[in-house]
Amino acid sequence: MKIDLAKRSWQWGLLIFLAFIWGASFILMKIGLQSFTGLQVGGMRIFFSFVFFIPLIIKHIQKIKRSNLKSLLVVGFIGNAFPAFLFATAQTEISSSVAGILNSLTPIFTLVIGIMLYANRVRLLSIAGLILGMTGAVGLIMSMEGLELEAHNNWYAIFAVIATVCYGVNVNEIKFRLKDLDGVAIASLGFLFIGPLAGAYLAFSDYSMAAGSVDITSSLLAVVGLSFFSSFIAMILINILIKYTTTLFAASVTYIIPVFAVFWGLMDGEKFLVIQGFWALIILIGVYLVNRTTGSGFLFFTRAKE
Repeated sequence: MKIDLAKRSWQWGLLIFLAFIWGASFILMKIGLQSFTGLQVGGMRIFFSFVFFIPLIIKHIQKIKRSNLKSLLVVGFIGNAFPAFLFATAQTEISSSVAGILNSLTPIFTLVIGIMLYANRVRLLSIAGLILGMTGAVGLIMSMEGLELEAHNNWYAIFAVIATVCYGVNVNEIKFRLKDLDGVAIASLGFLFIGPLAGAYLAFSDYSMAAGSVDITSSLLAVVGLSFFSSFIAMILINILIKYTTTLFAASVTYIIPVFAVFWGLMDGEKFLVIQGFWALIILIGVYLVNRTTGSGFLFFTRAKE
């Protein structure tokens, strides 16, 4: 069976699969933080991903040009490195549920940054979808049993918010500034610039906390899994999706992530309530509105001619 990402059905399938992978990322970070610091988890996530990307980096390295070097640096540092450190640091003080809520801000910042910096074209119907999706994501996570909104240092949530701003910049940069590269090349070359730096940091990091942890093996395996699935595999797929769809549709994967967070919760023995099913439906309706490019929606902003 031939995969044709120009078809809407394959685009939706890829979006859902991405949400499935990323739905486990907060749990994996939480497990990793049982033995390692936030900076170490972020550094290992980047370095291990870099190692996985090495064969693809070698294959695509000749595609680096002066015209795309700046954008690849943006993808590497702003799209991958900064969020990896920011989210891991945030989860040292806030719960994974709160981090998941804040992650849903990505499409909002994608919209705002696209309008402000990239003269993106957006319909009012898409804005309605963003608002509806955000409402559903917050409602779903708030309806989960055992949600703890209190944290020792709630201001650490600002790190997660900054990370979603970085994601917003990254999505727009790929869509509008890297049209000459495919998704696999973009993902692999982005890690070329940040992987060695992360390795250097890890080489001189203090592992005294990890050495005394009884969970070091499970924590290390969790970070390796986080690197392979949530960075290596997912970054290839999200970049491909951005190339074939709109920036808002690609970023709206953050709305479906809470749906799969419920799945991972069920695997861990949690209950699924009827109200959670309601909020999941609201999320999917929001994603549909974001993705709808035809109809009666009025243009909110017209993209400037290149």
